[in-house]
Amino acid sequence: MRHLSNTLRFALAIAGWVCACTVAHADGLTDLKAALSRLQGQTPLKAVLEISRSSRQGEGKELEESLSKATVTLEDGARGLQVLYGKDLLARVEAEENAKEKDAKAKTPTLSAMGDIGAGELRPMILAAGTLARRMEKAVFKREEVQAYAGKPARLLWFEFPLESLPEKDRKYIKQYEGSLAIWIAADGTPLASHSKDKVSGRAFVVISFESNNDEQSVYSVVGQRLITVRKEAKSSGSGAGEKGESHVTKTLTPQA
Repeated sequence: MRHLSNTLRFALAIAGWVCACTVAHADGLTDLKAALSRLQGQTPLKAVLEISRSSRQGEGKELEESLSKATVTLEDGARGLQVLYGKDLLARVEAEENAKEKDAKAKTPTLSAMGDIGAGELRPMILAAGTLARRMEKAVFKREEVQAYAGKPARLLWFEFPLESLPEKDRKYIKQYEGSLAIWIAADGTPLASHSKDKVSGRAFVVISFESNNDEQSVYSVVGQRLITVRKEAKSSGSGAGEKGESHVTKTLTPQA
């Protein structure tokens, strides 16, 4: 009986600890929102950004494939966002521009990669908290689960995007839409990673049917009081008007001391 009593007390203690933890973090959505609010700081950031893009357009004899890569250094601080393009990169850009002038069909992989280095593409990565918060504003929270991430304890929050989250001018062409967002968070609500998907199909101008699929995975890290995206992988595919295409873009942001 004494052994049973000790076992029972131990079991109750463990159960109480589990309940206490559950109560402390009962609302993952609240914890996430609080984390996103505190991680919108302006801690100076210096990092190296590597971009890899591959694409396929068309089929059969009309198939066109391309692979492009580029690396730049960026700094975000009191003077704003600055991007440093290396001499080798600029030399490749100039060579491709010259080749394009001579042959309209010349491949320009570096120029294609440069399209992913504008401020509009960089800001969501270096200011990830604000970006994620704005995405959540259009989403509907569904549920919370306990699910490990990278072998460590974490919580997984599920969201869905309603049709109303899309631009109003586009909705009249859409027949079917599915959109979801999953966010893994640490015990204090800090985002660890996210995975979003959307599938759209519809018809434009009566006779043109279209379909598109997008899949985006991001991994986050904290620099000072700033949340950044250290890796972003986006896959997309689509078809319409007899054409098909797909692309795969990977961006890796490595902070520098």
